[in-house]
Amino acid sequence: MNERVTLIKNAKVVNEGTIETRDILIEGEFITKIAESISPKNGDVLIFDAEGQYVLPGMIDDQVHFREPGLTHKANIETESRAAIAGGITSFIEMPNTVPQTTTIEKLNEKFAIAKATSSANYSFMFGGTNDNLEEIKKLDPKQVAGLKLFLGSSTGNMLVDNPEVIEAIFSSTDLLISVHCEDEATIKKNMDTYTERYGDDIPMHFHPIIRSEEACYLSSSKAIELAKKTGARLHVFHLSTGKETALFSNKIPLKDKKITAEVCIHHLWFSDKDYENKGAFIKWNPAVKTESDRAQLLAALLDDRIDVIATDHAPHTLEEKENVYTKAPSGGPLVQHALPALLELHHRDKISIEKIVEKACHNPAILFQVEKRGYIKEGYYADLVFVDLNSPWTVKKDNILYKCGWSPFEGTTFKSRITHTFVNGGLAYKNFKFYETKYAKQLTFDRK
Repeated sequence: MNERVTLIKNAKVVNEGTIETRDILIEGEFITKIAESISPKNGDVLIFDAEGQYVLPGMIDDQVHFREPGLTHKANIETESRAAIAGGITSFIEMPNTVPQTTTIEKLNEKFAIAKATSSANYSFMFGGTNDNLEEIKKLDPKQVAGLKLFLGSSTGNMLVDNPEVIEAIFSSTDLLISVHCEDEATIKKNMDTYTERYGDDIPMHFHPIIRSEEACYLSSSKAIELAKKTGARLHVFHLSTGKETALFSNKIPLKDKKITAEVCIHHLWFSDKDYENKGAFIKWNPAVKTESDRAQLLAALLDDRIDVIATDHAPHTLEEKENVYTKAPSGGPLVQHALPALLELHHRDKISIEKIVEKACHNPAILFQVEKRGYIKEGYYADLVFVDLNSPWTVKKDNILYKCGWSPFEGTTFKSRITHTFVNGGLAYKNFKFYETKYAKQLTFDRK
């Protein structure tokens, strides 16, 4: 079988802080040449003219919940990976709070098998730490698993790790990157008791960021950072939601040398507590969306490199589940299809440059997790590429939402930018709301000892 050859002409290539008009030659899965002008070779070459369009490396989303196995009434790897490539995300790292939880190597391998059969995007998984699975953690192959995930505040799936001795033992005994959800359980419980006493189950939604408060986040994240410094662990703090926490992180050294890093999610850059009135449980996340001041401080920390990565924390629930009263409405929402359009909207508002979006959503996850040959547009790298038309407005509506849950917190929003083509490992996987049957996805591998 002849190797697939694709030539992309006249692309505004966004890579490593520059935007340059270039041609890109793809042979099989890899980018083999980038130049001002490339002529087609003899034989069958698929040619795409990207005139006027930006070509970005595919986003690497380091935090998604695709709900398989066990919660597939909400989502599954097949449906959500399709939504991801339509949103310009070509690689994802999925979380362990499925049913059963991904806390044994056997369960991890089962998820790899599902993704191999059904995923449209490149995939890897986090392994879940618990109060009693340290021996399994020690057996993990660092070249095959993205990292460890610890819930230091309970969230979806009841995977709370609350034994201080266990947490320290995990931090001390692995070289894997440890990602943490940081919210202090005692603080949240105390706040919850106060509001339940006052309102019963039907607590007004705008109290969510007061129940899951700035104090709860800061207490937990500062404690985790203290422990990482003590043990020398490689710590990544997921989904910062407060301005106060940004002071815990540094921009004094390059990302590749950092031992302690941070992520911000799309929803904490887009929404604020003023949106609870209209959006209600549709913007109920853990940690909670907080104030406009928090949002501004998170963006500032992202721009000055105290925050290293942008992710989605894509976590769908059904409409029926979301329409419950406060105490019964689960936290989380779907985001992979709309993450890049939302970031590009912030670019249109002069909040962030396209080069910075690519740095934080493509390059930096690749550096952070030591992902092999992805996250950049470079010769010798996998051809995970996204075409973006910055001037092709579209509105998020029920009939163009691709998540299995069928809703989005962005419903009714008009985005100026559209993702027109997505290539995964050199294969055209998506074009203008159309998917192709061939799946080109591969398991992510990691350049580690």
